[in-house]
Amino acid sequence: MPLKKTFSKDGKKCNVTFSVSPEAATNVSKINLVGDFNSWSSTDTPLKKAKDGSFSVKVELDTNREYQFRYLLDGTRWENDWKADKYIPAPYSNADNSVVVTKKDF
Repeated sequence: MPLKKTFSKDGKKCNVTFSVSPEAATNVSKINLVGDFNSWSSTDTPLKKAKDGSFSVKVELDTNREYQFRYLLDGTRWENDWKADKYIPAPYSNADNSVVVTKKDF
């Protein structure tokens, strides 16, 4: 589940592609990206399923920030990104949140 980042020419925006591998998405019909950037909405940012069984979505974020996020699989199961930039304890559960860092030099 690598996080792919591309930066705007002016350096103010970072397009992040969030991906879930086919292995991690086995028997999953839908995945939503839930995080700081969408007010933790469980429906606003669905990932699209590819022919190979992977899921992905591209999100434009402000640079020089850190955003917490998780994946919601089939509306019932929470998963972290296996290749997130880092992890921090979630404030409302006994789990960690994935973090994406939108700095060019990170």
